[in-house]
Amino acid sequence: MQAFTHLDSKGQAFMVDVSQKAVSTRQATATALLQTTSQVIQLIEQQLVIKGDVLATARLAGIMAAKQTSQLIPLCHPLPLSQVQVHFQLDQNKGQIRIQCCCKVTANTGVEMEAMTGVCVAALTLYDMVKAVDPALQISDVQLLEKQGGKSGLWLAPHLQKETADA
Repeated sequence: MQAFTHLDSKGQAFMVDVSQKAVSTRQATATALLQTTSQVIQLIEQQLVIKGDVLATARLAGIMAAKQTSQLIPLCHPLPLSQVQVHFQLDQNKGQIRIQCCCKVTANTGVEMEAMTGVCVAALTLYDMVKAVDPALQISDVQLLEKQGGKSGLWLAPHLQKETADA
C-alpha cells in the first residue's frame, strides 16, 4: 500500500504540489444508489413530486457540487472542469435510482473527488426532494467506478475489472 500523499513526516496535512505532473485529459465516474419505493419512482417519472422536477434539480445540484469541490474538501485542488454529466437510471420494480456523475478536465491532477462530490450531492438532493413521501430512503454504494488519464492511465473498480476480464 502506498504512503499517504497529503501528510508530511510529522503527520501534518498539506496540499500536494502537482506542478511537476504532466497536464493531460483526465476523467472520472462515480456512482451511488438511492433505495426508495416503486411508488416514489412512479411519482418522479410522472413529475408529480410537489417540490418540482426532482431529476432536473438533482442533476443541477450534482453539477454545481462538482464545480465547488475544492471549496468543500480540504486539500483538493481547484480544477477547470470541462465537463460534468449527471445521469439517473430509475428502476421502478426495485424502487431504486442509480446515479452517476462523470467529470472531465485537462489538468495536472485527477477529477475523482469532483465525481464523488457530484454524485453524493445529487443523491442528497434526491433524498431532500422525496423524503416527505418516503422518510425511509437510503443512499448507499457510493464509489468510484473508473478514472482515466495521467500517469496511471485507466483504473477500473474491482468489480468492473472482473466483468472486463470475464467478457
